[in-house]
Amino acid sequence: MPLVKIEMMKGKSTEQKKGIFDTVHNALIDSFGIADWDRFQRITEYDKDCFEIPEGKSDDFMIIELTIFPGRSKEQKKAAIEAIASSLNAKLGIALTDIFIVINDPAMENWGLAGRQLGEEK
Repeated sequence: MPLVKIEMMKGKSTEQKKGIFDTVHNALIDSFGIADWDRFQRITEYDKDCFEIPEGKSDDFMIIELTIFPGRSKEQKKAAIEAIASSLNAKLGIALTDIFIVINDPAMENWGLAGRQLGEEK
């Protein structure tokens, strides 16, 4: 159950945003083996004056934050980062240098689903 948060500047069309969602999701299917229905994604858009980016980046710059269940290997995380970035580049023309990805994997006790803490004893 990866939670995906994509932050970027305003200005993309609905179709472009759908393309970003689909591309990231398909990369997670390939790298983490998640189910197709497992889509917990959101895009947050910012006005240019509210999204400071490093010099040399384009208006396509995005920060992608993945919050995942713990236990995935270093190799799986590497595969996810590479799959997301290369797919966004190949399918949507987003420069690799405009894609910043961070992965968080909090302990199961920090997850709650349906009003119940995950990782607790039954």
